[in-house]
Formats: sequence, structure tokens, C-alpha cells
Amino acid sequence: MTCSFDTPPDRRGSDSLKWQKYAGRDILPMWVADMDFAAPPAVLAALQARLAHGVFGYGAPPEFAPVIADALQRDYDWTVQPDWIVPLPGLVCGLNVAARAIGEAGDALLTATPVYPHLFTSAANQDRASLRIGLDPAHDWTWDIAALRAATTARTRGLMLCHPHNPIGRVWNAGELQAIAEHAATHDLIVVSDEIHCDLILEPGLRHRPFALQSADAASRSITLMAPSKTYNIPGLGAAVAVIPSDSLRRRFGKAMAGIVPHVNILGYAATVAAYRDCTAWRAELLDYLRGNRERVMTLDGVGGLRVVKPEATYLAWIDCRALGVDDPQRFFEEAGVGLSPGRDFGAEGFVRLNFGCSRALLEEALQRMRAAVSG
Repeated sequence: MTCSFDTPPDRRGSDSLKWQKYAGRDILPMWVADMDFAAPPAVLAALQARLAHGVFGYGAPPEFAPVIADALQRDYDWTVQPDWIVPLPGLVCGLNVAARAIGEAGDALLTATPVYPHLFTSAANQDRASLRIGLDPAHDWTWDIAALRAATTARTRGLMLCHPHNPIGRVWNAGELQAIAEHAATHDLIVVSDEIHCDLILEPGLRHRPFALQSADAASRSITLMAPSKTYNIPGLGAAVAVIPSDSLRRRFGKAMAGIVPHVNILGYAATVAAYRDCTAWRAELLDYLRGNRERVMTLDGVGGLRVVKPEATYLAWIDCRALGVDDPQRFFEEAGVGLSPGRDFGAEGFVRLNFGCSRALLEEALQRMRAAVSG
């Protein structure tokens, strides 16, 4: 298989949220986590076949959960029973349902920042307190377990984990996961593990390890959220899953969904099955291309005082701009023609996040504009 990542579809003038933001302006959109590449051919074929059927009633494809379970066994040696898998219309929905299912109003959920904002906004959305500690930048942005212990209160009921991490790009290792699992066991916390980027490991020699594989206890207190949307570039189709081994916790999750969460649409089902079953070769080519893009991004490290955290996973780069001495680095680069995500959205002022899930030519142009801005 040879994929055309260098020549993706032209999204200008389309219905793309990412590209509409700067429509009519000479600003390259490198912000929201949405790649510019076409979905894999097998996904497109599955969608075309489903459309050709012509009937779009409620869907419940019997192969959906078994295909996902097979993929988790194949890729991560994780043996998952199909009935542990709960379909969802999106991962953000899953974060909010999980927050609703954990504890009661006024209880607390804890996470570490900087992090994907829905890991902390979901708590407030469900009348839970959001407790936050900082990841430790001096030690490879690891979890600060001493700070975690200090921040955990008598009303803390859950821990929100981003694994692999967005925006840092860390793939948490077995020791880090074990420390989190032990803390959760000590304080009887439910761990909600957002593993949407698990299929996007860039660093050779690293492998994603689901949090639930740490131990039987970790599995029993885990809600693992996954989706094909980032890897196969189908976020607009609205399909995700929660993997919940505990029967009682899965019932609580289902109760929190009741009457609020809609069905997964049938095109999302079709695309998900094809992505997890038929697209491993496409994904391998994507990862090679993203590794090349990552190397281009790393050429920014040290330019004009910028510090780039080399992502072990994802197509997102976290950039420390504090040495620039500007109040708003996102606006600074936007004025230079590059649209990035502001660090404040993730809980860290003075940083930006760059999406390098795009053609190499577009990336090179964005990097050149950034170099010119900080060197001028």
C-alpha cells in the first residue's frame, strides 16, 4: 500500500472546522487535533457500501464489539470480553458520562495538567470539583506522585488519566502506571483512562500498555475510553467506546448515559469496524509519515528560545514559548500566519500546541513562518 499523505484533499472552502477558522486569511491552521489526510481506503469503501444499502435505521452491528476486542488482543495483548465494550457517540461524551457515573455532586475528580481540557471540564459539567496537580517538567513531564497524594481529599472519587498524553505526547511507562494504580487502590479511586491516541505511538521501541492491564484491581476500577477518530481521521463520524471490565461500574456508566446519550450513528459503526479490522497497513504508513513530520518539528527546538517536547506519541507537539517574552504566544504566531492551540486551554500559560498531522509541504511552510517570527 502506498498512501498519498503528501497530497491530501484540499480542505479550503469545505465544511472543516479546522480550516474554516481562518477562512480568507493567510493563516495556516495547525490547531485542533484533526489531520488533513483522507480516511483509509478500507474505511471509505465500508462507508460507500453502507450508503449504497439506502436504509439508515438504528444500528447495532453484531461484529462491532468482537472486532474491537480482536484489535485490542492483536495490538496490546489485552483480552477484552465483548460485553465490556460500551458504544459511544464520541470520546468527550464518554469523559462526561464517566464523571457523572463517579461519586455524587460535590465529590472531586483529579487530573494532572497540562492536559486535554475535557479531562478537567467534565468534572465541573457534572457538578464535581476538579482537582489539578502539575506534571513535572523537570523529570520528563511525569506524574508527581507526592503532589498527587497531597491533592487527594476525602471526597476525591476519581482520577482522569490521558494515556498517551495530549498535549505532551508522553507514553506512560509501566512504573508510572503502577504508581497511579497503587494510589488509586489506596484511595479507592475510579481511573478514567483516555486512550484515544494509543494507536499513534511514534517512538521506536515503545508500546502502548492499557492502564487496565496493570493488575486485576486496576482493571476493576477502570473506565478506558478509546476511538478510531484520531488515528483514522474520522472524528466527524462520532464513534467511540468505553471498555469497562467491572459489571457494577458498567451498570453505573449505563445509568449515567440513560436518556441523554444518543445511539452511535450507523456510518460511525461501519467506519469503526473497517478501521480496526482492515487498516493496519495504512496505519503503519501513517506512522512512518508522522515520524518524518515529527523530525521536522524538532528542528524548531532551540530556535529563538523555543523548546519543543519531543512527542513519543500523537501528531501533536507541545512548545514552550516562555523565553519569547510575549504575553500571548498563540496570538504572536497567529499574527505570523500560523494558527496554533493556546497552552492556557490545557492549563499552562506560555505554551502552544502544534498539530503536525498534515502534508510535509504545509508543515514546512508553517515552521518557516514560526522561525521567521522568532528570529526577526
